[in-house]
Amino acid sequence: MIFKKFMAFGIPLLIAFLFFFPYKHVIAFSFEDQGELVAYFPLKKEKEFKIKYTHSIHLTDVVESYRLSDKQIEQTELAYDDFAVGMPSNAEGEEVFEVKDDTYFIKNMQRTFTYIDLRVGQVKANHRLIYDEKTYTLADFMKPGTWVRISSERISLWEQLKGVKISG
Repeated sequence: MIFKKFMAFGIPLLIAFLFFFPYKHVIAFSFEDQGELVAYFPLKKEKEFKIKYTHSIHLTDVVESYRLSDKQIEQTELAYDDFAVGMPSNAEGEEVFEVKDDTYFIKNMQRTFTYIDLRVGQVKANHRLIYDEKTYTLADFMKPGTWVRISSERISLWEQLKGVKISG
């Protein structure tokens, strides 16, 4: 009798739990500020990633480096080739400004965010995710012009089935 009740209720509950339990750590790309998962990038051991894009005014590449924790994104470095509009001219606080091979770096950044809002470039920006020395063009996985919110999340098997996996 107990076995039959377990089979009738316990097994389905266990399956539902396994299906909806958020266990996989990912870089999540959610639609606007609505929380609807658009795409995700599954993390291995490495907790660092970069966003690379072409600046719309001076048309040179900018690379932003980040480190993830469970619910935070910390910007650790910024690299760029031009002091044009929108780019910093020096470091702040404990940050370190360096020039190497005609590239400007701001290092030792410790700017923490719960999320980063980004509009996937339609024309020139060509936003790319760099992880484990591999580059993924975001427009290949989500529609150019889409406003996404990037965050550090744990997602369930159900959410993985709903979102687009970014991988090579």
